[in-house]
Amino acid sequence: MSEASEQIRFWQAKGLADVELLHARYVQQRFAPHVHEGFVFTVIQNGAQRFRHRGSDHLAPQGSMVLINPDEVHTGSKAHDDGWRYRGFYPDNHQVLGVLRELDLAGGGMPGFAVSVLHDPQLHNAFTQLHLLLEGGADALHQQIVWREAVLLLFQRYAKVAEPRVPGRETRAVEQAKELLSSQMAAPPSLEELAAAVNLSPFHFARVFRRATGLPPHAWLKQRRLSQARALLKQGCMPLHVAMQLGFADQSHLSRQFKQVFGVSPGAYRAASSGLPSLQ
Repeated sequence: MSEASEQIRFWQAKGLADVELLHARYVQQRFAPHVHEGFVFTVIQNGAQRFRHRGSDHLAPQGSMVLINPDEVHTGSKAHDDGWRYRGFYPDNHQVLGVLRELDLAGGGMPGFAVSVLHDPQLHNAFTQLHLLLEGGADALHQQIVWREAVLLLFQRYAKVAEPRVPGRETRAVEQAKELLSSQMAAPPSLEELAAAVNLSPFHFARVFRRATGLPPHAWLKQRRLSQARALLKQGCMPLHVAMQLGFADQSHLSRQFKQVFGVSPGAYRAASSGLPSLQ
């Protein structure tokens, strides 16, 4: 295969304070020895990568993750005839430490990883799904919570970060957050904005909210939107107008989520509930 078969997409996640992201397939690419000022987390989707790190050669096959600490020299090249496809995260140190500080877990300074290649299906899936969320443009609130959960899980398991304290039962804070989310469904506040409104740190607030409701804030908001959508459809509102009013990306986004929960399309539900013609 030629270099023309290589595919590269690089962008920044605006909802995560510009964490740098890469989705690439390389065939002929060979990375010279280099360093990054921040961490590198990559998930190998297909093929295999070979690289040198800490004076040793490593092989990262499909289903593995590569972990590089800040300022560590490493290389990179294919270890398979078809090259390798991966999804990469390149957060700076502040973006990682910020997550840990929100749970008072950064007192020991910058943590690091002792392993170069990680074989952990749960983490591989968590970071793959996170990358897909970021690529697909999910709500910032959704992105911010899933990012924090994935980073915490990774650093707890492989950087010896302590277990965070059990979240409290700040009932008033949770109720205030629910009111705020319900009043701004079309353009919900970010995790940072929600947390500031109830005077808690973002990640601590997210864990408090989950403990109280059984759902993270973005999932609670999804259920609230769908409940309100059902009420509006019963009144005869058009699915397109419902989607626009409640902050769904478009009518098809509403249709997918509505059917996942209620088993029918919004148009069919509207027709059965209001006696109006079905609009699929």
